Amino acid sequence: MRHRYECPLRWADLDVLGHVNNVRYVDYLQEARSALLRACLHAAGVERQEGVGYVVVRHEVTFLAPLLFRSSSVLIDSWVTEIRGASFTLDHEIFHEAEDGGRVVYVRARTVLAPFSLESGLPRRMDDAARAALAPYAEEGERTRPLKVDVPREHAAHYPVTVRFSDLDIYRHVNNVVYFEYFQEARIALFGKLRAALREFPRINVVVAQTDLEYVAPITARAEPYDCWSVATRMGNKSMVIESEIVDASGAAPRDGVLARSRVVLVFFDATTQQSVTPPPGYREAIVDSLGGPLAVPSA
Repeated sequence: MRHRYECPLRWADLDVLGHVNNVRYVDYLQEARSALLRACLHAAGVERQEGVGYVVVRHEVTFLAPLLFRSSSVLIDSWVTEIRGASFTLDHEIFHEAEDGGRVVYVRARTVLAPFSLESGLPRRMDDAARAALAPYAEEGERTRPLKVDVPREHAAHYPVTVRFSDLDIYRHVNNVVYFEYFQEARIALFGKLRAALREFPRINVVVAQTDLEYVAPITARAEPYDCWSVATRMGNKSMVIESEIVDASGAAPRDGVLARSRVVLVFFDATTQQSVTPPPGYREAIVDSLGGPLAVPSA
């Protein structure tokens, strides 16, 4: 069984291309996920789990087609693909139903969540009540992919991440959706370095095709900014890959200070044709020369 959620769109969800911004899709997934968990607990006769919270451990989001604003709600199907000892995985599909009975799918995504104790803040195992509540929505699915990100500081662009009070969730951590905003802002700053290098070329947009994000440790509010380091790690004929890490250099965070890491696939995009494009000769080479690092431009 799959849980279906009707998610209304807002004008403020749109980006400069008139598409729903990639960050907002993750916000939609959060709304659908909350609705599913409420339905699970109600159906199992559990109105709430005292002292238990859930945090997002991983997101894998594949963007398949641009979603334009419309008055009708977009539909989100969610289901459980894995229940482990201390986590569970939800798969999602964001779509509209077509007149011919099919569906137009905009996003497929996977989210890994883990329970934790509200009192201690430490991870805890999945209890019998949670397993029973999730069981009706279980289907077989693929396991999550390992996320291996390597951001060499000598080639990376730096962006200071300042936490706003409105970024926090009910646990007083930065909400999982806001991390996507932080990495998006860092990418924009990275591309700011390319303006001079690309001024001789026609304007080419980029759209997000895939985002994998791993949450390592909570980000909390403080006066000092955190550090985000981003680097281009791959250049294809029609796409490029940006890998990033958000780091706490104060020494308070575990694992070398890394709080979150992401890998984003960007596709070169023509706003007129609404299609992916191969940039003109010299365009990708200009990006590589400007950003530096161990990148190679593939032959056409």
